Amino acid sequence: MKNSEILELSKEDLIARITEEQASLNKLKFAHAVSAIENPLRIRAARRLIAQLNTELSARKNAERKQVQEAAAEAE
Repeated sequence: MKNSEILELSKEDLIARITEEQASLNKLKFAHAVSAIENPLRIRAARRLIAQLNTELSARKNAERKQVQEAAAEAE
């Protein structure tokens, strides 16, 4: 998933996508533990995608928090 696609997702979509990808990663890890999967680099790619999604979600939360703080500062 490209960064531009991640930016287009809403906050709810990001959260849903993170949970989907985490479930997928757990399945991949389990399959790899039982028997070697065909492409073990898929585990790395899944971890990176989850990290990218979490980073974007965190950035949005921080931006939202900053706006609230600025609005409170202006109100005083």
